[in-house]
Amino acid sequence: MVPALVSTLLSAVLLLAPQPSQAASGGRIGGGSFRSAPSMPRRYGGGRSYGGGYGGGVQRGYGGGGIGFPFIVPFFFGGGGGLFGFLVLMAVVGLLVNALRGGGGGQALPAGMRGGDLDGYRPEGPVAIAQVQVGLLASARELQRDLRGLAGSADTGSSAGLQRVLQESTLALLRHPDLWVYANAEVGQVPFQSAESTFNRLSMTERSKLKAELTSNVGGRVAAAAGGRSGDADATSDYIAVTLLVASRSRLNLRPVTGSEELREALRQLGAVPADQLLALELIWQPEGAGEVLSADELITAYPDLKHL
Repeated sequence: MVPALVSTLLSAVLLLAPQPSQAASGGRIGGGSFRSAPSMPRRYGGGRSYGGGYGGGVQRGYGGGGIGFPFIVPFFFGGGGGLFGFLVLMAVVGLLVNALRGGGGGQALPAGMRGGDLDGYRPEGPVAIAQVQVGLLASARELQRDLRGLAGSADTGSSAGLQRVLQESTLALLRHPDLWVYANAEVGQVPFQSAESTFNRLSMTERSKLKAELTSNVGGRVAAAAGGRSGDADATSDYIAVTLLVASRSRLNLRPVTGSEELREALRQLGAVPADQLLALELIWQPEGAGEVLSADELITAYPDLKHL
């Protein structure tokens, strides 16, 4: 019953989802790691508890059969509509389906531990995945140059370097409030076990909207696409689109964007995520090719969830 429902929902959303417009080339900066942090046991009667992630306390009995309740129910703080919300929901439903099929058994204990030594064992806590998209007037060409320069100098192979990219890119957006025209903010919470695959699906969805990635700095590797030249958009270009996709151990409470103030607060929240809580980052923008354009129709087609500010 549940697998059939999942299949039906997936087919429906894939049919309804807008096709990538590939209107223009773009740039990309990103990286990260979803490696699990060391988990700490708690001996019975020890009086102290340890736990990774957020949510507090130790989930007792983990390591038996099935998946604990806090890790199979999504909690949306804001947005959650469209394809973003569907992919986040499917990540959670997928774990539930595996559990019902008997494939979601307990997580193995760390080496050297025995079940009798533990009062409870808590795996990695849930992960917040947030996406903020902004459509700016193309006169914000300084922003394109800032992002291009950041791609050339960023250390995307370290958490500290990624945090700098996140901070600098949110600051660059915050410096151009007079050019904001469209925006959207969404956030969902998923189990750690499905966070990486969910993040990758969302990243692929956004990257597929680009004709090519002319500027790229991902995981410490700087690259430039062959057959294209990065540079300022054409003078007749209408818009510049910027997407920030963030995976964080810490909770992100983004409100739906209905005006400039909500967008400003969302950017501030993302920029404040500390390096030790930042699991992964994707920064994508278009156009990036010299003389390319992104018209109003192309913007709305590629980013249908954007709301006019």
